[in-house]
Amino acid sequence: MDAGSLSSSNANRSRCPLQEQHLHKKHNRENLDRFIPNRSAMDFDYAHYMVTEGRKGKENPTFSSPSKEAYQKRLAETLNMNRTRILAFKNKPPAPVEMIPKEFFSSASHDKPVKARRQIPQTSERTLDAPDLVDDYYLNLLDWGSSNVLAIALSNTVYLWNANDGSTSELVTIDDEVGPVTSVNWAPDGRHIAIGLNNSEVQLWDSTANRQLRTLRGGHRMRVGSLAWNNHILTTGGMDGRILNNDVRIRDHIVETYRGHDQEVCGLKWSLSGQQLASGGNDNVLQIWDRSMASSNSATQCLHRLEDHTSAVKALAWCPFQGNLLASGGGAGDRSIKFWNTHTGTCLNSVDTGSQVCALLWNKNERELLSSHGFSQNQLTLWKYPSMVKMGELTGHTSRVLYMAQSPDGCTVASAAADETLRFWHAFGTPEVAKPAPKSSITEPFAHLNRIR
Repeated sequence: MDAGSLSSSNANRSRCPLQEQHLHKKHNRENLDRFIPNRSAMDFDYAHYMVTEGRKGKENPTFSSPSKEAYQKRLAETLNMNRTRILAFKNKPPAPVEMIPKEFFSSASHDKPVKARRQIPQTSERTLDAPDLVDDYYLNLLDWGSSNVLAIALSNTVYLWNANDGSTSELVTIDDEVGPVTSVNWAPDGRHIAIGLNNSEVQLWDSTANRQLRTLRGGHRMRVGSLAWNNHILTTGGMDGRILNNDVRIRDHIVETYRGHDQEVCGLKWSLSGQQLASGGNDNVLQIWDRSMASSNSATQCLHRLEDHTSAVKALAWCPFQGNLLASGGGAGDRSIKFWNTHTGTCLNSVDTGSQVCALLWNKNERELLSSHGFSQNQLTLWKYPSMVKMGELTGHTSRVLYMAQSPDGCTVASAAADETLRFWHAFGTPEVAKPAPKSSITEPFAHLNRIR
């Protein structure tokens, strides 16, 4: 068969499928009375009797007694009992009988509302200018505190943007000889903030009173590019490869020292339990530290030294729904997101993203992960965990998206890029409102008894 005739016949079938079905049904209705006999199933002796003898009584009736007629009728019924048609034309079958009545089913299973599919916005909700934002992969210049205030460092100045009313204020501008600012991180109370500097110092500020509380000195020899709070302990990571735990309540603030990185520490994150610390460095090494192994007299040994990444490890994010699950992202020479069981040090999965991984954030309400990237698309990518299927890509930045921070409610994400813009994305949707607990019908014991005054 040639291709022309084949395509022609297929086109005709696809054009009028309903008409073809209609004609086919009509053809079947016109031949409902057609019967094709099967010789192997025929009883020739009975048929011969009915043609010759059996029809005599009907065509030429003769007198017979009532008892003989009753006998012949009974005999005919008996002979025909096993000769009825099995596949006979009958009316529609009766409706099926419900074995279990509907009232026994739970109404909740039928009335359960279907969860609406979340729409992922492709554009940012708000864009702010961020002039003089330092284009440095190893720094951490953006953080969103628990009081819903966003802190961003632009060169030598730290600005605060209040998400409640959209107001902007300047916290501090440092001198050129100690700047620029190399890291910012809010304390858990959302009031105090730590500021790492290029001259190896760390300043502590009270944002409400707008005053400096103290300066931490003597721990590092080079710039402090990463910070992480664990209650009253401030952990600092420096370009000298050292990691220090600082108790900000006491004069001699250095209480623990972690040594294990050969180059700059660019990523620091405490687990939600405060028991484990993840650190990433420009030496392509990811290390897991456990507080139970900490020592104040000598350098603490790491729990796991993980060398699977082939580039700098800056992006770190602890999973909010599984305490021992850590996500890490590699730089331009690696481009992968890896997932780790931090109890065993096992790499659970590795995904090639195709571009430099600058930051990672978990969705607090769904099993999703957001990553920000550099060359070539400079995009934010939303992943479904654990399948790591791409749910969407958020574009708008024209240069690598170096920093990300998450709002306290977990819904909005702020991203700062080398294009000197700060963008806000409604990337994680709105969490479901928890239903209030039902009130007890009995307010107090013996409430039905009369009170004695």
